[in-house]
Amino acid sequence: MDAVAIDQIRINFNPQMLFAINVAIGIMMLGVALDLKLEDFKRIIKSPKAPLIGLTAQFVLLPAFTFLLTMVLPDSMVTPSMALGMILVAACPGGNLSNIMTYLAKGNSAISISMTAISSIAAIVMTPLNLTLWGSLNPRTAPIMKQVSLSPSDVFMTVFIILGIPLLTGITLNRLFPALADKVRKPFKIFSLIFFISIVAGALISAWDIFLQVINLVIIVVFIHNLLALMTGYFTARSFKLDARDSRAVCIEVGIQNSALGLVLVFNFFGGLGGMAIIVSWWGTWHIIAGLCAAFFFTRFRLPAVVQ
Repeated sequence: MDAVAIDQIRINFNPQMLFAINVAIGIMMLGVALDLKLEDFKRIIKSPKAPLIGLTAQFVLLPAFTFLLTMVLPDSMVTPSMALGMILVAACPGGNLSNIMTYLAKGNSAISISMTAISSIAAIVMTPLNLTLWGSLNPRTAPIMKQVSLSPSDVFMTVFIILGIPLLTGITLNRLFPALADKVRKPFKIFSLIFFISIVAGALISAWDIFLQVINLVIIVVFIHNLLALMTGYFTARSFKLDARDSRAVCIEVGIQNSALGLVLVFNFFGGLGGMAIIVSWWGTWHIIAGLCAAFFFTRFRLPAVVQ
């Protein structure tokens, strides 16, 4: 298949599947929220440096660097819909898998969990803002943005429903019924992980024939993009002299995005546009591998505690 042809393809999910995806993300975010307590937010207020640095890397630097990456990669490598998929991924908040990867990497899990929660709340505004801003600034993706007449307010409501409400519900449940929250926390984590894998697998299977024809491009592009995300998180943290554990948390948090949210937006607002769907769904697979590799690296190589 000609790479450009991917922009002409639509990958359709039926309404039941789209509803299942929305429910799945809500369950995942509820699982994240069950780990949160009001004390976590108080800790951020008292020691805001690491979370603020991480959120800056997440919602300011990564989208900007991704925009530049889509501008410099050749047209033969990245089609307009693939470029918009990259911008969408960069606009999404951190994924809940980042908490597990941070633990495996011996990073600061408290910062990771707090960043996931805060970034998910911030995403209600920042995801539609970054997607609209950078998608419109890129001359190759701007026509797609105009064609779909994307409404930031509609994206805002979608993100709020599937991220904000479950987070508020989980935090409230943990506050009012701590014993119940402790009881369901582990099953929720397992269930949300299985659900997440099922979503990504479903998206890939639905576009498997297309994926096989553009796999050589998609794998390279996602690898470069994900490496950029991990390096953005890590070196931003190090440049502000965060210690090793905090830097690992920020690195992985920025490098593992909520690709399930990205899939919802692709199918709800862009009609399953081929390049976007393939990029976002493969990202959901690859960042698990990349996160495990990052954890392996961090636990095998000793780095200085603070940048001098």
